[in-house]
Amino acid sequence: MNSSFECEMSIPNIDFTAVIPPPTTATSEAAAKPAATTAPMSGGSGSGSGSANGTNGNNGALATNNTKMKHQGSQLSLPKKKSSVFGASSNLVNSIVGAGIIGIPYALRMSGLWAGLFLLLLVGLFTDKSLRILIEQASFHPRFRSLPAPVLTFEDLASYPFGKFGSGFVLFNMFVMAYGAMVAYLLIIKDTVPTVMGYEHGTHLLERNFILILVSLLVMLPLSMQRDMASLSITSTISVAADVVLVVFVAAYSPIQDTVATNGGIGRIMQTDSVHSTLFVGLGILSTAMACQHSAFIVANSLNDKTRRRWKWVTNQSIALAAVLCAILGVCGYLGFLDDTQGDVLNNFPVGSVEADGARILLALTMVFTYPMESFVARHVLIMLVHNGDMDARGGFTPENESKLADEELGDDDYGHGNGAGDDDDDDDNATAATSRTAASTVVEGGGVFCLNRRQTWTISVYLMSLLPSLLVSDIGPVLSLTGAIGGSCISYIGPGLLYLGINGEEFLSKISGAIESWRRNKGYATSSSGANVNNNGSDRGSVTADDLPVEGDADAQLPPQNDVSPTARSYESIHTGPKPCWYYLGLFPFWCAIARKGAIHTNKKIDAAVAAFGRGGVATTPDDGAVDVLPTPSKWDFTVSIIFVLFGVVSLIAGVGSNIYVQLNGMGAVGV
Repeated sequence: MNSSFECEMSIPNIDFTAVIPPPTTATSEAAAKPAATTAPMSGGSGSGSGSANGTNGNNGALATNNTKMKHQGSQLSLPKKKSSVFGASSNLVNSIVGAGIIGIPYALRMSGLWAGLFLLLLVGLFTDKSLRILIEQASFHPRFRSLPAPVLTFEDLASYPFGKFGSGFVLFNMFVMAYGAMVAYLLIIKDTVPTVMGYEHGTHLLERNFILILVSLLVMLPLSMQRDMASLSITSTISVAADVVLVVFVAAYSPIQDTVATNGGIGRIMQTDSVHSTLFVGLGILSTAMACQHSAFIVANSLNDKTRRRWKWVTNQSIALAAVLCAILGVCGYLGFLDDTQGDVLNNFPVGSVEADGARILLALTMVFTYPMESFVARHVLIMLVHNGDMDARGGFTPENESKLADEELGDDDYGHGNGAGDDDDDDDNATAATSRTAASTVVEGGGVFCLNRRQTWTISVYLMSLLPSLLVSDIGPVLSLTGAIGGSCISYIGPGLLYLGINGEEFLSKISGAIESWRRNKGYATSSSGANVNNNGSDRGSVTADDLPVEGDADAQLPPQNDVSPTARSYESIHTGPKPCWYYLGLFPFWCAIARKGAIHTNKKIDAAVAAFGRGGVATTPDDGAVDVLPTPSKWDFTVSIIFVLFGVVSLIAGVGSNIYVQLNGMGAVGV
């Protein structure tokens, strides 16, 4: 297409939201109330210093009572234990290298050898980038750093640009990913442990189900009962070590030489096995294998002294190790069995051999230690939906515990200090502090059913929900592929891309407006800088005329007031007023600009409302220019990456679900097909 070709077509403006009125300021009573009366923002009942480390380590306005985070109406229970970089990396690798790794050979069979390896590399790069996008936007974005309370969850971050729809979208897909993975882990236990005990795959269904119930009930469920992910650091390290040994086994004992020779040699396989028609089925499995965005905030909040650099270390190490393990196991497993490769590649190995049974035990051990990671996520989603994030229930709803909670939350930053009272009240403040400490230490978890607390109740509920389908289903391949196609595409690609675009919508609109204004100047069109200024209703302001100037001799005369136009409205109206180049339409920029506008308006509104609610005059403070770990202004490349994320996710979702339906209807997933 000729680059000089101009498009001056007129299309309807895409408007996802009505004009949002400015947030109301706090009442005079709230404004006059001292900061000490604001409910403390914290989590759990651990030490006071744990709150700073558990959030972002940068918000000095946070109260140090490590009891319960009350943020934007949420009562999120924060972790009491913290992990080192190594511990957090182990947890993240364990979240990635779960059931998905054993399905990588099947993914290569579905997508083709070359296409599968390329997709594995692409998915790994996207996963690393999206993990850093999510945590950096939530913890280190200049506007979120100035909030009275930090952003600690994926769904909370999504609620800023997109409101309840954004948080609901994230929670739904987090649950899809976690639930699908839990079912897959139980299916692997069903495939491995009974086989080692002599019950071959596909036979003795009653015995296999009984063994599954026994193992999951006695081992996996108790591990899932833990409160904090940091408690799983040791088991995660053991699980990762077992994965490494498992990869070595598959590479050493897979019958690669015989299979390759039977199929004409490695050269012929490399030439013919490039791309298959079921490409997107393989992409779904790869997305499931590498997806860990639903665990990102849980792992990041457990990281001690969270900084951009330390989080980047965690993601780089975890993704690199996971990708290498997946590539080795996938290539060796696939070349060993080619078209006979099953969803669980260990089912291709003979039953009864010491090596194969040892590998099955290692895989079962990995699943036992990985299942709790996904259980944490599923439990978190349900508690957020039902209890607004309050997992501990603050000791339940008994009058005694409500009284203890009231005493605990009446204290200020240091349990009574700094409340503006005179020095004569120090003794009373110290007495109140002692009472509050005693109350905080005696409040126990509650809110469950029967003799269980809320955490135990929901952990058992999630376990039973995942156990039922695993007793009825036997093939892990479709479970992994559909989970990745739906949950993986949304949570790994579409979600992070839209969030970045919405949170930084003001900057995005400014860059697009500048590019279009430059194009208009080059083509000789009028621009906003030459007098085509618009107000937020889209009407022409015009330039100042002689009638607008002060009258001679009248020192008090002033120019007529101009309408106050926000940067978002000014950029958006500048874009929509006048001709636009073809790339604006071909690149779907009407849609991207509408998303950015909605995200910018809603983000500004929610931030202003949050600041006003905490008695800071309704205006968010800006960190010092020299503040550590503040994100730089987004670049054109950053926005390009976010758009690529969304497009890739949409294609993966539609094609992945469609391919899975096609494969199942035509029986193409069967062995030898």
